[in-house]
Amino acid sequence: MSSSKAYLDFILNQLSPLDEITYRPMMGEYILYYRGKIVGGIYDDRLLIKPVKSAKAYMPEAALELPYEGAKEMLLADNVDDSAYLRGLMEAIYSDLPEKRKK
Repeated sequence: MSSSKAYLDFILNQLSPLDEITYRPMMGEYILYYRGKIVGGIYDDRLLIKPVKSAKAYMPEAALELPYEGAKEMLLADNVDDSAYLRGLMEAIYSDLPEKRKK
């Protein structure tokens, strides 16, 4: 199952006060970026976040889920209705995210 554009638009709206939130479609799903770093993605209409140390601390009860078969587990952000919570999550994890790979 792929993710809907409506769900992507909802998440982008929740994060709209932040500068530099971008996305890239990939095989029916969406990779999310914050200030050029991959924060996670939308898979099967679920917001999944890279399981970096700060994300685990911010969401200690978050379940680990597979975005797709054969992938590494990611944290499920299940509080997507709270815009301030999502924005805080992005700010909290930014420094723990790997730098963008150079081509």
